[in-house]
Amino acid sequence: MDSAPAGSQGAGTAVASEASARNRGAGADKTMSMREAIAAFVHDGDTVCLEGFTHLIPTAAGHEIIRQGRRNLTVVRMTADIVVDQMLAGGCVSRLVSSFVGNSSAGSLGELRRRVERADPEPLVFEEYSHHGMVCRYLAGAQRLPFHPLRSYAGSDLTKVNDGLRKVTSPYPGPDGEPEQIYVVPPVNPDVTIVHAQRADRSGNTQVWGLTGVQAEAVYAARTAVVVVEEVVDDEVVRSDPNRTVIPAHAVDAVVECPRGAHPSFAQGYYDRDNAFYRAWSAISKDPVRLREWMAEWVYGTKDHAEYTAKLGEEFWASLAVGEAMSLPVNYGRRL
Repeated sequence: MDSAPAGSQGAGTAVASEASARNRGAGADKTMSMREAIAAFVHDGDTVCLEGFTHLIPTAAGHEIIRQGRRNLTVVRMTADIVVDQMLAGGCVSRLVSSFVGNSSAGSLGELRRRVERADPEPLVFEEYSHHGMVCRYLAGAQRLPFHPLRSYAGSDLTKVNDGLRKVTSPYPGPDGEPEQIYVVPPVNPDVTIVHAQRADRSGNTQVWGLTGVQAEAVYAARTAVVVVEEVVDDEVVRSDPNRTVIPAHAVDAVVECPRGAHPSFAQGYYDRDNAFYRAWSAISKDPVRLREWMAEWVYGTKDHAEYTAKLGEEFWASLAVGEAMSLPVNYGRRL
C-alpha cells in the first residue's frame, strides 16, 4: 500500500491560485456556473475533497468532473458512496482516501469493489482511516498542523494496513509520570474542496442546517474551495441568521447555484432522499455493461445538472417534496 499522505498539489495549482487571488475578497461576487468552477479549480492529478454527510452530498459536482474528463485524481471523502462509484466508472480516480465505503445502507458499490478486489479494469489505491481519524486529518489540515493525535487506533487492525498511522512520544508525562506513546494521523490539504450546502450569498458566506458534518474543516484544509448551493440569496438573508453561516466568504473561491445538486441524497428543507435510487444502484453498478449504459444516459448524455434534473421530471421531484418544519425566529437585538 502506498501510504504517502494525500494532499500533494496537482497540475492546476498556478491557474487555481490565480483565480483564488482574484476571488477571495470577502465582498467579491464569486458566482459561476458548475462548468466554469470545475474547469477553474479541478485539474488532472489534483487531490479533490468531496464532503457532505448523509445529506448535501456534492453529486452534481462529481458528475461535472466526469463530463470534463478529469484523470488521476485523489478523492478524499469520509463516506465514499455512490458519487465516488460513479467517478470511478468515469475513469477519474486513481486513489481514494476514506473511512467508509458502501451504498449508504442500501447495498454495495460495484465499480469500487471491482477495482479493489480484482483491479478491474485497473487498480485503485485505497487509503483507509476511521471516521475519527479522518476528522482529525481535516482538523490538522485546517490548522496547518504536522499531525493530529488520537487514542482510538490502539488495538485497531487499521495500523496493519495503513503505514500512515504513526506513533509519537508525548512531550508531557502521562498519568504514571512517564512519557506516553500516542497515535497520530497526518494532515490532509486538498488542492480543492467541494461541498454542497443549502444557501450562500454571492460572496460565499455559506449557510448549512441539519447534519453539518466536516464541511467547514474540509474547506479550511484546502488550498481552494467551491461551494455548491441550492440557492444564492441576498446578503440580508444571511445577515438575518448569522449563526447558520458555517463557512465564511473569506474561505470560498467559487459559489455555484445548482438546485437539486445533491440527488440522490437530500438537502434538508429542500427535498428528500431518493431511497429507490439507492436501492437500485447496487444492481446497476454490479453489472459493468448496465453501469456504462447508465453513465452514458445520465451523465455523459446530459449537458449539465439542470438537464439531469429535468430528465427526471417534475412528477418525480414532487414525490421527493418536503413539508415545512420552520425554525422559530431569533431576536438578535439591535441598538435603538
